[in-house]
Amino acid sequence: MTHLWVRAEQRPNEERVGLTPEGAAALIAAGIRVTVEESSVRAIPLQGYTDAGCEIAAENSWPEAPLDAVIFGLKELPEDGTPLPQRHIMFGHAYKGQHSGRALLERFKAGGGTLYDLEYLVDENDRRVAAFGYWAGYAGAAVTLKTWAAQQRGQECPPVGVYPNKDALNAELLTELGATGTRPRAIVIGALGRVGTGAADMCEAMGVSVTKWDMAETASGGPFPEILDHDLFLNCIFARPGTPVFVPREALNAPRNLTAIGDVACDPDSDYNPVPVYDRATTWDAPALRVANDPVMDVMAIDNLPSMLPVESSEDYAAQLLPSLLTLTDLNSGVWGRAETTYKTHIEGI
Repeated sequence: MTHLWVRAEQRPNEERVGLTPEGAAALIAAGIRVTVEESSVRAIPLQGYTDAGCEIAAENSWPEAPLDAVIFGLKELPEDGTPLPQRHIMFGHAYKGQHSGRALLERFKAGGGTLYDLEYLVDENDRRVAAFGYWAGYAGAAVTLKTWAAQQRGQECPPVGVYPNKDALNAELLTELGATGTRPRAIVIGALGRVGTGAADMCEAMGVSVTKWDMAETASGGPFPEILDHDLFLNCIFARPGTPVFVPREALNAPRNLTAIGDVACDPDSDYNPVPVYDRATTWDAPALRVANDPVMDVMAIDNLPSMLPVESSEDYAAQLLPSLLTLTDLNSGVWGRAETTYKTHIEGI
């Protein structure tokens, strides 16, 4: 029997989960065994999983799970260097030249396990089957607007946290923007995708004028001086070979209105980073990194933005992913077969 083991998230400020109780019930009805770890932080209560018929395991006990179990989590595992003998479904961030990704792949190779990277679960047309993109864009735009509002007060962006729902986030941000007496102008690149749609929706909900660009507007490869004419730039493009540079380092010293960048894609250590004016992700405690002072330039690059709205983002993502989870009984073909092929391609030479 196929066994899916839903682990507790171990990263700070991570309350999301990729399977709801309703989804778990559907998997069990399809003959898939489901174990869910206890969690002190998960936004969706454990009782729902118990009622659905899941087996319950201790928090963070996944290293002792049966070797034939498929371990399912969202964010990274503890970086303790231990070999990984099981199959894992997770966001590995290991295929785009990230330096930390090599260490993860070395752990899988040492243990003989397999990574099914959630970012590379694709259908037969090479389209991702599930993504947190909308809520990443929505929350990313919100924090970037908070960063801009803080600049108007002569401050840096204060810490951010979890919100019970988007209405609570919107109400808080409207108050902050209202205190400035004005609104910034924003440009969103990748506006036709999930991430860009979420970013644009947040801006428009706040009364912010949005310029929406996608592939047609960036096909020239740059440079893109129009970006510097806006107050906010929101990068919602999935970085890959050939992605143009949108804000080069020399822009920091150029005449510009731009003072706040929201790099929602957040790949600072990738060889393909299209916003190479910063070198590390930002955090919930320090949401924006100041990279210039005259005039100021702050970069927001939090890499788990949807966790600011954990219930809504979990329910949305879980609904998208469930049809693929229902095919776990056949790991050799379809979504899972393609994901394993991708893994094997990247493990070569490690």
